[in-house]
Amino acid sequence: MSGKVGITAGKGVAAIAAAAFFAAPVSAFAAACKQERAVYVDRDGAYELRFAPLNSPSAAASNQFKISALKTSVVMEGYVMPSEDPVRAIGILMFNCPEGDATGADLNACTVWQGAVYGMDAEGEMDNLQPEGAAAAEKVVLPGLGPAIRESSAWGEGKAMVAPWDVLIFKECAT
Repeated sequence: MSGKVGITAGKGVAAIAAAAFFAAPVSAFAAACKQERAVYVDRDGAYELRFAPLNSPSAAASNQFKISALKTSVVMEGYVMPSEDPVRAIGILMFNCPEGDATGADLNACTVWQGAVYGMDAEGEMDNLQPEGAAAAEKVVLPGLGPAIRESSAWGEGKAMVAPWDVLIFKECAT
């Protein structure tokens, strides 16, 4: 009889542990994820921001990412680079840039957004977005992203038609 009680109690503990795991706040998953694997969405689910490991460890960038306008074929490529005085994580987002050698005018024409990139933790504290290898931010803030997309070559018929919010929320950790 005592063996059955132990098994039943064990199943109850396992069920409680499983429920606690699935009820865990997103912040627990974000903290377990590295920034280069983090995926974020805007509050309306119209855009997804997906970080990826840098292609070259000697690159000046601290992060690379893509922003997709969901329900369209628009995919914009971005990088985050550290700057000095004051220390900031500065991002640049581009759409349909030419391959190979490009002039300054070419790069200006394909730049969608440029500005500070902030990471926010579960307590709402903001700081510069941390580089690869750091725990993923709970939220990523790209000030002025929505208006910049509306004014860019990524906007229009057959392209992006909804502007995202400047705050993107952790969705998952890519494998």
